[in-house]
Amino acid sequence: MNELIISPEIRVIADDGEQLGVMTPSDALARAQEVGLDLVEVAPGSKPPVCRIMDYGRYKYERKKKMGKNKGHTATLKEVKLRPRTDQHDLDFKLKNARRFLIDGDKVKVTVMYRGREMVHREFGYRQLEHVTELLSEIANVENPPRMEGRFLSMILVPNREAIAELARREKASGDGAGAEPAKATKAEVAAGAKSKRAAESGEAAEAENNH
Repeated sequence: MNELIISPEIRVIADDGEQLGVMTPSDALARAQEVGLDLVEVAPGSKPPVCRIMDYGRYKYERKKKMGKNKGHTATLKEVKLRPRTDQHDLDFKLKNARRFLIDGDKVKVTVMYRGREMVHREFGYRQLEHVTELLSEIANVENPPRMEGRFLSMILVPNREAIAELARREKASGDGAGAEPAKATKAEVAAGAKSKRAAESGEAAEAENNH
């Protein structure tokens, strides 16, 4: 790159793809510096070697990003912990995380933890997991059904990739077609509007009285 290019002659391509022809590295580097870019050797095996004028920092970033996409997402096992009598508010919060994990392609282990005399009523934990299965059935399948391990009752859910992809398509179509939802007025805006309306009504009433 730049001063490290040692070939006596190189074929140069501009940053917009224009073929600039064969020239010396010093002339090509001067062209690159005029537009604030780098001269990068992209085909050293060619005769003469091919160099391109480009933003090398951006090139490295885009290449790294592309390589990351090619590697794909490595699925891991996430865990969500509940109690036999977790209320709906806390359950909604826990399942929000579970949904995010599943959509990202991870498996989710849902665990109900028993304490003390809660072990006497294990059925509450099973009901809790049944409820979770129903709530996540749109995007998840049960890989391992509920099983007791000491004081823990656990099951493992796996993402339903086809359902998740379809859900993403529907949401995208809905967003593109419907457009943005109008913003709701704040309390302050509503109050200001009401005040303006009352003032206008008072002014109209006073004007009508003066006319009479």
